[in-house]
Parts: sequence; structure tokens; C-alpha cells
Amino acid sequence: MFFISPVLIPALFLGVVLYGFFNSELPPGIEQPLKNKPTLLLFFQILSFQQGKILEKLGICNDLTILRVALDGIPPWRDYKLLIKDLTVYEVPLRIYQPKSPPTGKRRGILYFHGGAGTFGSISKVCRYMAKKCNSVVVSVGYRLAPEHPYPGQYFDCLNATLYFMRNLEEYHVDPGLIIISGDSCGANFATVICQILLNDRDLPKVRAQVLLYPGLQGLDFHLPSYQQNASVPLLSQKMVIYFCFRYLNRKPTVWKNVLQNCHVPESMRQKYKNWVSADLIPDEFKIRGYIPPKPASYKPEVHEAVKEILGITFSPLLAEDSIICQLPESYIVTCEFDVLRDDGLLYKKRLEDNGVQVTWYHSENGFHGILAFFGYGIFSFLSGNKIMDSIVNYINSL
Repeated sequence: MFFISPVLIPALFLGVVLYGFFNSELPPGIEQPLKNKPTLLLFFQILSFQQGKILEKLGICNDLTILRVALDGIPPWRDYKLLIKDLTVYEVPLRIYQPKSPPTGKRRGILYFHGGAGTFGSISKVCRYMAKKCNSVVVSVGYRLAPEHPYPGQYFDCLNATLYFMRNLEEYHVDPGLIIISGDSCGANFATVICQILLNDRDLPKVRAQVLLYPGLQGLDFHLPSYQQNASVPLLSQKMVIYFCFRYLNRKPTVWKNVLQNCHVPESMRQKYKNWVSADLIPDEFKIRGYIPPKPASYKPEVHEAVKEILGITFSPLLAEDSIICQLPESYIVTCEFDVLRDDGLLYKKRLEDNGVQVTWYHSENGFHGILAFFGYGIFSFLSGNKIMDSIVNYINSL
């Protein structure tokens, strides 16, 4: 098997990608469809694990191995404008980016948690851009990945990295009044949780702002309008969200269809949070592309028991009490129209604003989930992704 794998893997990869290419469609309105189809569907086929599942059955590697190798991307060129330092804190790899130009004063400090459902992803190249364009010290946190390091280890890694940095600001010439906690996708989830946790620590500087890029913030309702409208849109489909939840929790996805139908949520919990998580709270303009209210799901205790963690505050920070939400720092939220997680961002924006927290919101009308994974790759990058990055930089520089 070892000897045929160098031939088998590329052939299998090409076959699955071609099948997906000729049997898939992208929705009207998504940016640059001619470029999108080959680029997005290539990544979508990788993300959907088709090759990995087959290779796992053949005993060559598991499904996450091929995903991690493929999505680590091309290593960026050496950047002569930055000082880049790697270190390990509490077994967590950190990469710290600092502008080489001498500081005229103390700089901003930005903590960044990458996306990847807690199971893949690597230190993000967007950190280089932020460090240079925002003249900031950027700490990219390489938290350990599930399932090898099970949930909730990722949160502890992110918290430990944050505590280390905030206790050593002087070493990096960072202004304690300009700490920004940020992340994309599940990394934005981690950033949200960390900001909530830090409210209890009065000995640390207050966080100046949280920057949340297409965040996933709740496991209560997988049938919000954005889930229906973008159920099969790259890079993250509705089914893949559920699959990643199981991989993240290191559970076999035996009841994934029940979770997809929201059978894991007790009626008492549904009623408790209906004023925070509901399609009724989504503005009508985000239902134009179609939305059919689902039939009420039948609660199944055994399904709840299998995934009860996703209803906790650590997994679903959107469900935090008002007494916590009202204390949070100024926030910047990015949502993308063609993203199953779009409505998580919209609902959190509403919760923050309802509690008096200032929110700057950027909605990418042509964007899709994970669009920043292509940022900085020349012809493979997307205009919408570039605009998102420019908006992030402008916001951070305004603080």
C-alpha cells in the first residue's frame, strides 16, 4: 500500500475534484464565479473529506491528515519588514510579528486565533499584513488541535496564550490600553469566549476591542436562514458544520442527522433562548434569498447527551447572560452573505447593541465563509477578501 500511495493519492484527489467540479453549482451573486468555481470547488472537495475518507479506509492516512497538509498552504516569503519570533508557552506555539521600524511610542497588541473548526488550520498569514498595516505587535496562537487534543483544550490554550501576552506587554512595547482580541470562524468563537472570561480578571488590562471575522457562535439552531440558503455553498456546508462539531468533540457522528434537525435541544432551552437565537430576529433583507420555517424538531434525550457540550457557553458564547454581554468591549464583526454562519454574526451584533456595546459591522455581500484563506495568494485571492482586510485595518487604525 505504501508503494502505490504516491500514485493513488494524486489520482484519487484529481478524480474527486473533477467530479465535484462538473456536478456542482455556485449560487448567483457570489463573487467572481469564473474564478470561484475551480478555486472554491477545489477547496470544497478537500474540506468535504471525500479523499480523506477513502484514504482512511485504505489505511493510508486519516481524513484530517490530507486536510491539514492541503490547507496549510504555501509558506509565505520571508518578510524583511517584520521581526518574527517563535516561542512556546504552556506547550502552545506562538508566532509574534513585530514591525522592524523603531516604534515612536507603544504599539497596539493584537491576539489572533485562526479558524479551522478546532481540528485544522495553522498560524495565519493575515497576521503579517495586520502587523505591517496597523503598525502593531500581532500574536498568532497555534492552539493544539482536536481530536488529538480534545475539546475544550483549545480554549485553555488560547486563554493561556492571552494571559502570557497580557502579562508581558512591556517586553513587546505594547500599550496596555490597546489590546485587541481577534479571530476568524472558530477562532472568532475562541476570541469571543476569551473576552467574556477576561471580564472576571480585574488584574489584567481591559481589552480595547474584539474583532470577529465570520464567527460561529452557537450550536442551538442549525436551521437559521443562513443555514438554509447556504446549505451547500463552499467553503463550509451545513452538513460539514455538524461533522466538524463531532470531530471537534472527538465523537463518532452516529446521530449527526438528528443534530442537523435540532433534535438535541430540549424544549425548555429552546424557550429560554428564543429571544436571542431565532430566525425572527434576522432582518427581512437576509431572508430574500429564501427561508422556510422548519417544523418543530422532536427532542431526543440520547442525542442531547451525545452533544450537550455544544449548548454550553464555552461552545455557544452567543448564549451568555446579559450581565456578561453588557460589559464586553467595543466590537467589530464581519459577516459574509454566502456563509452558513452569517446569522450567528447578525444575532451577536444584535445582542451586543441591545446591551449598549458599540459595534462596527462589515457585511460582504459577495463573500463566502473562509474567504481570507485565499488572502495574499495573488490571482487566487478575491476582491471581497481584500476589501474585508482593508476594512479590518481601517478599524484597528481608528482605535
